[in-house]
Amino acid sequence: MLRTILFLLFGFCSGALAKQTVYQTPSDFLRAAFRGKLPPTQSISLSGAQQGRIARLLGHRYRTSRVRYWASGNRMVVILEEIGKTLPITTGYVVDSGKISQVKVLIYRESHGYEVSRTAFTRQFKGAQLRSDGRLTKRINNIAGATLSVRALSGLGRVALYLDQIRPR
Repeated sequence: MLRTILFLLFGFCSGALAKQTVYQTPSDFLRAAFRGKLPPTQSISLSGAQQGRIARLLGHRYRTSRVRYWASGNRMVVILEEIGKTLPITTGYVVDSGKISQVKVLIYRESHGYEVSRTAFTRQFKGAQLRSDGRLTKRINNIAGATLSVRALSGLGRVALYLDQIRPR
């Protein structure tokens, strides 16, 4: 009986025990992406049709209807969050001329799958574009034990590219 209680207690508390790792603050990421000359914050208020498109890109409804971004010329930077298994992963995307030029996991909160934060994984996105069918033009390799985190970053990559397409110029 005591084992059962301890097992249940640990199961309920394990989410609270997940370690948050900050690899880079969002503000530092933005400054680096624009080499210290940060453009003004802009935002897109997503229409119902745009929210529907994002839901198809992610495979579920995206919880926000307004997305902040920063742009200068053909470069757009967006910081997005997506649930990995149970907790959000905060990720920065740099899109240049319709192609992903950088992906950086900024804050990782899950207990497993942190490998998606490694440069060896994120560099796979470099040069990826959004196809008309909503898929990336590059294949992103999975990581054993990090499948949900890989899906989260891939989905957000598609969203970042879509946001670049619909942002005002």
